[in-house]
Amino acid sequence: MNNLNSLANDLDHVLTHTEGLWDELRGQRIFITGGTGFFGCWLLESFAHANAQLGLQAHAVVLTRDPAGFAAKAPHLAKRSDIEFLAGDVRTFSFPDGPFAHVIHAGTTSSAPVEPGEMFATIVDGTRRVLEFAAGHGTGKLLLVSSGAVYGRQPSDLTHIREDYPGAPDPLAPASAYGEGKRAAELMCALASRKPGFEAKIARCFAFAGPYLPLDAHFAIGNFIRDALGGGPIRVAGDGTPHRSYLYAADLAVWLWTILLKGPSGRAYNVGSDIGLCIAELARLVADAVASKVEVIVAKQSDRQKPPERYVPSTIRAREELGLRQQIGLTEAVSRTIIWQRHRRTGTSCKN
Repeated sequence: MNNLNSLANDLDHVLTHTEGLWDELRGQRIFITGGTGFFGCWLLESFAHANAQLGLQAHAVVLTRDPAGFAAKAPHLAKRSDIEFLAGDVRTFSFPDGPFAHVIHAGTTSSAPVEPGEMFATIVDGTRRVLEFAAGHGTGKLLLVSSGAVYGRQPSDLTHIREDYPGAPDPLAPASAYGEGKRAAELMCALASRKPGFEAKIARCFAFAGPYLPLDAHFAIGNFIRDALGGGPIRVAGDGTPHRSYLYAADLAVWLWTILLKGPSGRAYNVGSDIGLCIAELARLVADAVASKVEVIVAKQSDRQKPPERYVPSTIRAREELGLRQQIGLTEAVSRTIIWQRHRRTGTSCKN
């Protein structure tokens, strides 16, 4: 299967909704950490597409711990002459030579099974290393890919969480390592952005669907799609009442590039959908998206006296300041993801 061809419509979507932004990258070099995971694949796919369609003659250097593993996953990207891979750890990588006008720091994902202390140290030390790199290589704009985890637990009576919400993770809970690490990384970037000629922008990312999303990690929608493609049943581990929202990956790419190239320095933006639904509803939506009838099993009975957990962003700031909005609905997002996964398994080409 040719992954680039299979994503043609999605990549055209990204280009359409980032029109006028790409000229800034013309003839420039961009450095990307975390460029081989879910986010990274979409950044590279959209970068390669814009580079080819617009003749940007831009060049990307991508830091990864496993270049060979990525080459096996996305050979069409690994073989491109405008994308170069640098093997290394985000905390200790050797700096490539030459200037880099733009940096996207997307390294360290919440999906890796890492001990909390190691997770926190990797985020903080990695961000410090990336900022050191940017300071010495002529970088004018940096995007930090952060997370909605910086807000801590969203109150059940707060339907949408805004960027100015003053909450935070519990600093005494080991499970807060990821959120606290991202909070520290944001502060480091905010301090760095005070230097003349350097802009740091922050994308606080929530939940997503789309091609390249792992189906065997802790992402509920990925697990549901895996179960559905396997013939079911789709298993909901809890009571199905937590509320989540999902942005499609093509829209995600639009938002990330827009924040990097257009967002003001020192500003944070929620990245995600503001249309929430409960996990049980999500499971049924995935079940309806496959051709065969798939059963949904919810493990626990819900307690109607207990308010639901929520993880849904407000996107008013991104909409009003940057003109960003969800373009592809969740039903369509799930359908496109399932089609891509099916064709990936069969090795055939597809058009979305």
